[in-house]
Amino acid sequence: TKEAGAHAQGTISYTISPVHDTQYFIKLAKVLEEMGSDSICVKDMSGLLLPNTCYELIKGLKESVKVPVYLHSHCTTGVAPMSYIEAIRAGVDGIDTAIAPFSSGTSQPTTESMYYTAVDMGIDTGLDINVINEISEYFTPIKEEYIKSGLLDPKVMSVNTNALKYQVPGGMLSNMISQLKQQNAINRLPEVLREMPSVRKDLGYPPLVTPTSQIVGTQAVLNVITGGRYKMVIKEVKAYLRGEYGKAPGKIDENFRKSILGDEEPLKVRYADTLKPAFEDAKKELGTLAQSDEDVLSYLSFPQLAKPFLEKRKQKFFQSV
Repeated sequence: TKEAGAHAQGTISYTISPVHDTQYFIKLAKVLEEMGSDSICVKDMSGLLLPNTCYELIKGLKESVKVPVYLHSHCTTGVAPMSYIEAIRAGVDGIDTAIAPFSSGTSQPTTESMYYTAVDMGIDTGLDINVINEISEYFTPIKEEYIKSGLLDPKVMSVNTNALKYQVPGGMLSNMISQLKQQNAINRLPEVLREMPSVRKDLGYPPLVTPTSQIVGTQAVLNVITGGRYKMVIKEVKAYLRGEYGKAPGKIDENFRKSILGDEEPLKVRYADTLKPAFEDAKKELGTLAQSDEDVLSYLSFPQLAKPFLEKRKQKFFQSV
């Protein structure tokens, strides 16, 4: 990334657990800076970062690292705008926001509101509020159409303070609602939310951010709708317990691990070191479908989606010719 002249931002996935505290995150930020990060972003994917804690964390980071510090949060729990204000007081270098029609709920705090808040605090954001208002007005009717068509579920537009207890990120909540709807079990969402902390504890308190949020969420759904905890175990949970997603932040009970993996031993080395180079083989397999290295990387990351897309793109090209 840096060799290509790009900005490498180190990300801290904020979460709450017996093993995560302010000093843990400050230590992690120092490691990211030493690795060459051009900036640090605290990603509060669940909206769990409370105002006072936010002030202490951002202040601690600003005092501990020399690179800029940014904050990304969601309004799932309703506290993000207040935390943003405290982050600004603590000297944060930037905050992530969303225009009014698509803000709040599982999205970010409102750009326009935070703009006026910053101005009131004597801060020059460098933004043109008139342009932002034009963008907002353009998307307002589009939002209404999304709601009418069902593309935008009203459930993700409201505040759910239970997230402070269940620690569910905005995107993860949306995915779980979709999964339960497909199973005609949306009425069991409260049960799934109660199951979430237990699954997370079993897995050693991973931060609920992609991909571990999907892993924990999907397993919690299965634990509820199959009528028994771990009656059905997804392959990603098994891979996680083998160590394919790295080292768990907390301790995993060995009896639990064995109940899932049996006699299979977890990895004692970094999982990436066990993988064979795949880029050149994938490039050969795609042949003329791949027009760039990005196409090959897309195929390696999402093979079931990328290859049909590349085939359709090639077909459209020949049809146009």
